[in-house]
Amino acid sequence: MTQKVFGISGWKNSGKTGLAVRIVTELTARGYRVSTIKHAHHDFDIDKVGADSYRHRQAGAHEVTIVSGTRFAIMHELRGGPEPSFEEILARIAPCDLVLIEGYKYEPVPKIEARRRDAAKTEPLAPNDPNIIAIAADHHVADTALPVFDLDNTAAIADFIERTVGLTRP
Repeated sequence: MTQKVFGISGWKNSGKTGLAVRIVTELTARGYRVSTIKHAHHDFDIDKVGADSYRHRQAGAHEVTIVSGTRFAIMHELRGGPEPSFEEILARIAPCDLVLIEGYKYEPVPKIEARRRDAAKTEPLAPNDPNIIAIAADHHVADTALPVFDLDNTAAIADFIERTVGLTRP
Protein backbone atom coordinates (compact mmCIF):
# COMPACT_ATOMS: atom_id res chain seq x y z
CA MET A 1 0.00 0.00 0.00
CA THR A 2 1.34 3.40 -0.93
CA GLN A 3 1.17 5.95 1.86
CA LYS A 4 -1.29 8.81 1.45
CA VAL A 5 0.65 12.06 1.83
CA PHE A 6 -0.44 15.66 2.22
CA GLY A 7 1.81 18.63 2.89
CA ILE A 8 1.75 22.02 4.54
CA SER A 9 4.01 24.58 2.93
CA GLY A 10 4.80 28.17 3.73
CA TRP A 11 7.43 30.63 4.84
CA LYS A 12 8.82 30.83 8.38
CA ASN A 13 6.17 32.01 10.87
CA SER A 14 3.34 31.42 8.38
CA GLY A 15 1.45 29.14 10.77
CA LYS A 16 2.59 25.77 9.40
CA THR A 17 3.25 24.08 12.73
CA GLY A 18 0.07 25.31 14.41
CA LEU A 19 -1.95 24.17 11.39
CA ALA A 20 -0.21 20.77 11.36
CA VAL A 21 -0.93 20.23 15.06
CA ARG A 22 -4.59 21.19 14.65
CA ILE A 23 -4.99 18.91 11.59
CA VAL A 24 -3.39 15.96 13.41
CA THR A 25 -5.69 16.57 16.39
CA GLU A 26 -8.76 16.79 14.13
CA LEU A 27 -7.97 13.77 11.97
CA THR A 28 -7.02 11.54 14.90
CA ALA A 29 -10.29 12.54 16.60
CA ARG A 30 -12.00 11.29 13.42
CA GLY A 31 -10.35 7.90 13.94
CA TYR A 32 -7.42 8.13 11.51
CA ARG A 33 -3.84 7.08 12.21
CA VAL A 34 -1.71 10.07 11.22
CA SER A 35 2.07 10.27 11.13
CA THR A 36 4.08 13.41 10.50
CA ILE A 37 7.39 14.35 8.91
CA LYS A 38 8.86 17.77 9.74
CA HIS A 39 11.71 19.08 7.62
CA ALA A 40 14.14 21.37 9.42
CA HIS A 41 16.53 23.68 7.59
CA HIS A 42 18.85 23.85 10.58
CA ASP A 43 20.81 21.56 12.85
CA PHE A 44 18.62 20.08 15.56
CA ASP A 45 18.99 17.61 18.38
CA ILE A 46 16.29 15.62 20.13
CA ASP A 47 18.76 14.21 22.64
CA LYS A 48 19.99 15.62 25.95
CA VAL A 49 23.64 16.27 26.67
CA GLY A 50 24.83 13.69 29.18
CA ALA A 51 22.06 11.16 28.51
CA ASP A 52 23.19 7.60 27.80
CA SER A 53 21.93 7.82 24.22
CA TYR A 54 23.81 11.09 23.72
CA ARG A 55 26.98 9.42 24.99
CA HIS A 56 26.45 6.54 22.52
CA ARG A 57 26.17 9.05 19.65
CA GLN A 58 29.21 10.99 20.83
CA ALA A 59 31.15 7.74 20.88
CA GLY A 60 30.44 7.38 17.14
CA ALA A 61 27.38 5.13 16.90
CA HIS A 62 25.77 5.28 13.45
CA GLU A 63 22.26 4.74 14.83
CA VAL A 64 21.07 4.88 18.41
CA THR A 65 17.69 3.42 19.32
CA ILE A 66 15.99 4.22 22.61
CA VAL A 67 13.13 1.93 23.58
CA SER A 68 10.68 1.99 26.47
CA GLY A 69 7.22 0.64 27.17
CA THR A 70 5.79 3.96 25.92
CA ARG A 71 7.74 4.81 22.75
CA PHE A 72 10.91 4.28 20.79
CA ALA A 73 13.12 6.61 18.82
CA ILE A 74 15.89 5.94 16.34
CA MET A 75 18.48 8.64 15.86
CA HIS A 76 20.54 8.26 12.71
CA GLU A 77 23.76 10.24 12.48
CA LEU A 78 24.64 11.34 8.95
CA ARG A 79 28.29 11.87 9.90
CA GLY A 80 28.86 14.11 6.90
CA GLY A 81 26.75 12.00 4.54
CA PRO A 82 23.96 13.50 2.42
CA GLU A 83 20.54 14.32 3.84
CA PRO A 84 18.18 11.45 3.01
CA SER A 85 15.61 12.09 0.30
CA PHE A 86 11.97 12.57 1.12
CA GLU A 87 11.25 9.14 -0.43
CA GLU A 88 13.82 7.47 1.83
CA ILE A 89 12.27 9.04 4.93
CA LEU A 90 8.73 8.20 3.79
CA ALA A 91 9.78 4.56 3.30
CA ARG A 92 10.75 4.40 7.01
CA ILE A 93 7.31 5.52 8.24
CA ALA A 94 5.11 2.70 9.51
CA PRO A 95 1.84 2.18 7.60
CA CYS A 96 -0.83 4.69 8.58
CA ASP A 97 -3.85 6.45 7.09
CA LEU A 98 -2.04 9.71 6.32
CA VAL A 99 1.48 11.11 6.47
CA LEU A 100 1.25 14.85 7.04
CA ILE A 101 4.42 16.67 6.05
CA GLU A 102 5.50 20.10 7.19
CA GLY A 103 8.15 21.81 5.14
CA TYR A 104 9.60 20.06 2.08
CA LYS A 105 8.40 23.02 -0.01
CA TYR A 106 9.52 21.48 -3.27
CA GLU A 107 8.26 17.90 -3.01
CA PRO A 108 5.65 16.91 -5.62
CA VAL A 109 2.85 16.09 -3.18
CA PRO A 110 -0.50 17.85 -2.74
CA LYS A 111 -0.03 20.77 -0.35
CA ILE A 112 -1.84 23.61 1.31
CA GLU A 113 0.04 26.88 1.62
CA ALA A 114 -0.13 28.53 5.03
CA ARG A 115 -0.04 32.34 4.97
CA ARG A 116 0.05 34.83 7.80
CA ARG A 117 0.51 38.58 7.63
CA ASP A 118 3.41 38.43 10.08
CA ALA A 119 5.32 35.64 8.29
CA ALA A 120 9.03 36.06 7.57
CA LYS A 121 8.15 36.46 3.88
CA THR A 122 4.79 37.16 2.31
CA GLU A 123 5.53 36.33 -1.34
CA PRO A 124 2.97 33.67 -2.36
CA LEU A 125 4.36 30.20 -3.11
CA ALA A 126 1.27 28.93 -4.95
CA PRO A 127 1.84 30.69 -8.29
CA ASN A 128 5.15 28.85 -8.71
CA ASP A 129 4.19 25.46 -7.28
CA PRO A 130 1.54 23.41 -9.11
CA ASN A 131 1.40 21.04 -6.11
CA ILE A 132 -0.12 23.72 -3.91
CA ILE A 133 -3.82 23.02 -4.31
CA ALA A 134 -5.24 25.29 -1.59
CA ILE A 135 -4.38 28.22 0.64
CA ALA A 136 -5.02 28.72 4.37
CA ALA A 137 -4.59 32.36 5.41
CA ASP A 138 -5.29 34.74 8.27
CA HIS A 139 -6.22 37.46 5.79
CA HIS A 140 -8.17 37.95 2.56
CA VAL A 141 -6.51 36.33 -0.46
CA ALA A 142 -7.33 37.68 -3.90
CA ASP A 143 -6.09 36.76 -7.37
CA THR A 144 -6.24 32.97 -7.02
CA ALA A 145 -8.46 30.26 -8.41
CA LEU A 146 -7.42 27.91 -5.58
CA PRO A 147 -9.70 27.16 -2.64
CA VAL A 148 -8.93 29.54 0.23
CA PHE A 149 -9.58 28.61 3.87
CA ASP A 150 -9.37 30.62 7.04
CA LEU A 151 -6.13 29.48 8.68
CA ASP A 152 -8.09 28.63 11.84
CA ASN A 153 -10.90 26.67 10.13
CA THR A 154 -9.36 23.31 10.96
CA ALA A 155 -12.49 21.23 10.34
CA ALA A 156 -12.92 22.57 6.78
CA ILE A 157 -9.23 22.06 6.02
CA ALA A 158 -9.39 18.50 7.40
CA ASP A 159 -12.49 17.82 5.24
CA PHE A 160 -10.53 19.09 2.20
CA ILE A 161 -7.57 16.81 3.01
CA GLU A 162 -9.91 13.81 3.47
CA ARG A 163 -11.44 14.42 0.02
CA THR A 164 -8.12 15.19 -1.67
CA VAL A 165 -6.23 12.08 -0.58
CA GLY A 166 -9.27 9.79 -0.49
CA LEU A 167 -9.45 9.02 3.22
CA THR A 168 -12.42 6.93 4.33
CA ARG A 169 -13.52 7.28 7.92
CA PRO A 170 -12.90 4.12 9.95
